[in-house]
Amino acid sequence: MKIETYEKEIKVTDYIEGYVCVEEFLEYCRACENFDRKWSCPSYGFDPVEDYWKQFETLKIVGKKLVFEEGEKENWKERIEEVQALLTEELFVRELEEPESRSLSAGSCRICGYDNCARKNGEPCRFPDKLRYSIESLGGNVGLTCTKLLGLPLQWVEEGKAPDYFVLVGGLLY
Repeated sequence: MKIETYEKEIKVTDYIEGYVCVEEFLEYCRACENFDRKWSCPSYGFDPVEDYWKQFETLKIVGKKLVFEEGEKENWKERIEEVQALLTEELFVRELEEPESRSLSAGSCRICGYDNCARKNGEPCRFPDKLRYSIESLGGNVGLTCTKLLGLPLQWVEEGKAPDYFVLVGGLLY
């Protein structure tokens, strides 16, 4: 598998104006099994735009394009999870390098493992210092972000088959 990295900076106010629609993406989140079951996923007790996005001035978008070779497509889900974990760690390191920054994860949190979040049991987050939201969980349009800002149209999984490439998108707010 080949991994290509794409990055783009944008002012948060411009990102909110052109790429964030909380109401639209909240509906997608409602259809997901993680809705109200992970602390990194809606519903939230705060307004994503006013209480989160607007705390920061700049968003650095980080995209990882995973290009699968023919023989690698059988284990594509595991490979995506591996790269997702690596991207999470990379973004944590960037947080340390940029004071007062906060990373945005590629997808929902998996710090406690798959489907093991304390929220589903009505308990507080076990690792609040590691909890990160994704762009889409805060109302960001990742498809539009990839196409317009990273120059990468998304490809989707169809009938359980891996696409030619897959894109993971996270970021750093500062």
